[in-house]
Amino acid sequence: MCQSQIQIKLTLPWLLSWQPMRRPVVCDRCWQRFESIKRLHACPGCGRAQDQPTQCLDCARWPTLAGFHNEALFRYNEAMQAYFHQYKFSGDYQLRQVFATVLQQAVRQRIAHTAAIVVTIPVTPATMQTRGFNQVSGWIPTIETAAVLTTQATTKLVPQSKKDRHARLLTPQPFKLTTPTDITGQSILIVDDIYTTGRTIRHAASLLLENGAKSVTGLTLAR
Repeated sequence: MCQSQIQIKLTLPWLLSWQPMRRPVVCDRCWQRFESIKRLHACPGCGRAQDQPTQCLDCARWPTLAGFHNEALFRYNEAMQAYFHQYKFSGDYQLRQVFATVLQQAVRQRIAHTAAIVVTIPVTPATMQTRGFNQVSGWIPTIETAAVLTTQATTKLVPQSKKDRHARLLTPQPFKLTTPTDITGQSILIVDDIYTTGRTIRHAASLLLENGAKSVTGLTLAR
């Protein structure tokens, strides 16, 4: 991210462990700029970082969506904003490696406990053509995902990142089911990049719940 050379310190415990060397993807200085969210203190509805695990004001304004909640791993701070600008909007695909390990570990933990099906939020065909990749799929290439959702539109007239909160909340259902995959009674994990107002992931969750899913958990890199 900062283009500086990463210095690897060899320690005696590592030498005696006979384990292969794992070369870090980013330096400590860059990694420490990202702020992880403590799940025990986060909002139980959306994963927002806060001092107490109580429902935040954003969630209080949403109608209850039984069977859904979201968990987030990092705050959307200045470092995360800069990361998304370079990775998602400038198309620097190499930067997928920055969060690949941590996000894959988080997905596997949830698969082990509850999730039976993993779904990524899809992008429009136009976005795929111009950007060349789905930013979420780039983080979890080793995770088996189900192509249950697709976008109704082929292109976005106005990207979500360009909308204010009011415009985001008025966004109509952008997704539809793709295949006759039976999700009845299944616990589903939706993986997305950023939870802002929650409109996008709630659209996806409500569609899955309406079509028989038992529960839907969202997992976003940032909140």
